[in-house]
Amino acid sequence: MANLVSKFLKDESGATAIEYGIIAAGISVVVILAVQTVGTNLKGTMTNVGAALN
Repeated sequence: MANLVSKFLKDESGATAIEYGIIAAGISVVVILAVQTVGTNLKGTMTNVGAALN
């Protein structure tokens, strides 16, 4: 039984997939925040352009 638990604790086969998932989630958050910021700035610019054309 102790041997089985020891093998289970040393097994790292799923750790890489979990790490890649965490990295992908972090990158997704950064991309979403960047797109929101650019969208907000672009909306303000287009509002200014529209006001200048009127």
